[in-house]
Amino acid sequence: MHWIIELPDGTIKEYDKPVSPADVAADISSGLLKKAIGAEVNGNLWDLKRVMPEKAKLRLILEKDYEAPIFYRHTFSHILAQAVMRIYGEKNVKLAIGPVIEDGFYYDFDLGDVKLSEDDLPKIEAEMAKIVKENLPVERFELTKDEAINFMKEKGQLYKVELVEELDDEKISFYKQGDFVDLCKGPHMPSTGRIKHFKLLSVSGAYWRGDEKNKMLQRVYGTAFAKKSELEKHLAMLEEAKKRDHRKIGPQLGLFSFSYEYAPGMPLFHPKGTVVLNELMKFSREMHIQDDYQEVITPLIMNIDLWKKSGHWDHYRDNMYFTEKEGQEYAVKPMNCPGHILIYKSGSVSYKDLPMKFFEFGKVHRYERSGVLHGLFRVRGFLQDDAHIYCTREQIKEQIKGVISFVDRIYSPFGFEYRAELSTRPEDFMGEIEIWDIATDALRDALESTKLRYKVNEGDGAFYGPKIDFHVRDSLGREWQCATIQLDFLMPERFNMTYIGPDNQEYRPVMIHRAIYGSLERFFGILIEHYAGAFPTWLAPIQVKVIPIADRHNEYAEEVAAELRNAGIRIEVDTRTKSTNYKIRDAQMQKVPYMAIVGDKEIDAKTVSIRLRTGENLYGIKLNSFIARLTEEINKRQKNSIFKS
Repeated sequence: MHWIIELPDGTIKEYDKPVSPADVAADISSGLLKKAIGAEVNGNLWDLKRVMPEKAKLRLILEKDYEAPIFYRHTFSHILAQAVMRIYGEKNVKLAIGPVIEDGFYYDFDLGDVKLSEDDLPKIEAEMAKIVKENLPVERFELTKDEAINFMKEKGQLYKVELVEELDDEKISFYKQGDFVDLCKGPHMPSTGRIKHFKLLSVSGAYWRGDEKNKMLQRVYGTAFAKKSELEKHLAMLEEAKKRDHRKIGPQLGLFSFSYEYAPGMPLFHPKGTVVLNELMKFSREMHIQDDYQEVITPLIMNIDLWKKSGHWDHYRDNMYFTEKEGQEYAVKPMNCPGHILIYKSGSVSYKDLPMKFFEFGKVHRYERSGVLHGLFRVRGFLQDDAHIYCTREQIKEQIKGVISFVDRIYSPFGFEYRAELSTRPEDFMGEIEIWDIATDALRDALESTKLRYKVNEGDGAFYGPKIDFHVRDSLGREWQCATIQLDFLMPERFNMTYIGPDNQEYRPVMIHRAIYGSLERFFGILIEHYAGAFPTWLAPIQVKVIPIADRHNEYAEEVAAELRNAGIRIEVDTRTKSTNYKIRDAQMQKVPYMAIVGDKEIDAKTVSIRLRTGENLYGIKLNSFIARLTEEINKRQKNSIFKS
């Protein structure tokens, strides 16, 4: 047998015996072997000591490479499981799953009557540190399916038996480190001591297989980084994120609340929160009018036959709400697209009418399990800034480019950086592969023509078409998926949508689904955390708090308030019998951008003294000058105070 290994620079290495990435690294230099923690072999992530196929393209993965966390965080999930088994006894611990997730890892355990709390984490961390110090080799081995089932049954690991029984593989892979063995596809580091910097973060409940009908397990979350400084930076970010948690800030600022007894997963927006949502919608409407969209409104409840025709019944009915009246079954809409199709089909459409753009702030409802509800980020009822563009095939590229430009104009006032992902055909796709390829190529072509940075997310498209997703980066560096563009050849076919071409023949339009905010509730939550509740002035529920120093100044304070109100500025007057400093602190706690403080001097000079929520003071400002500059800041939707420029 002869092993031929191709390196990234095209160099060919040949061997007359089985060879692993570690062997090739050692062949190149001992220093390279010390730096490598894994490999990519023929496009697959590969353990450093795992033998490669006879012909292989090899790329060694070092600690600095973006794939590296997959290796060391996966190994840390096994180190966590091994530590839990050492502490609570191998016979008392039933292992479920322990995957890598964004920025970390977790492991699910069945510990019988033992209930973990965050007070137990230091003890588990200490045992994990011992395993790291032991620097145990991580070894991969394989068994046949029958052998694997028997092996796991002997260990009493019934959750693992269930997983193995569902696998179709002839060979089942396991990983061993010291006395610990786990069912796993890998990849892993060569040993438990290669990366040392980790932290356990929290404990929560999690149903086995995510099914509420199954047993509740205990999930321990953790994270790990190649460098201590990176771990410390991440932990500091998590602490700051706790302070910015929209579930805490929102109620504190009187923006929203939840009634878990009567409307779980359905936010109740208070007057101040409604102001923010209305401002977001006002801005969006202005942009849509400029871009030739037509706003529509579609029914909240429609006959289930519509959802069967659209394909949502087959792919989405477990997440839908239903009702029945007069022998007819209806569904609460989880999507707006079928309603927009009905509007399109209500009359004859000519090629001269295309592109036709329908836009709606559509309320949709989707059932989410109670265990995954998460403030405004995961709700059961939400408002979408949903739109659908109907166009010819020849118009696809320009329309996609137009939406990409639209995304940029919407995100600009918030100061978001963003990137794009192209998601391709999923396993449960509908339609012909040839049409999918045409649609995917059209999206890729539009992305590349705009020079927008993007990556490909294989198999994550919608069931009816490929899509482009936009991920915004907030002030803490976290990414959130918001805008989406989905290209759909299937639904026009299912609904027999047509337009009359220049030759008076019928043709099939293409349908582009798109949302920019996505869910307004979720976008609102992101903004709360992005700004830590201190919205830019144009979004702030209260833009100016007028504060009279004493009761004798109340009349002038009301005059100032009236002038501000007449200029369209949102104000409150604080006439409480509290000290001025108390009122200022309260306004700052409420994140009000400006405080207009009035006393004897201001009355005599017909001015106001301005205090910014950041603490700066401006004295003797003419009221008309303040209003003019503030109005400019609001109308331009500036990210920062104009009084700092």
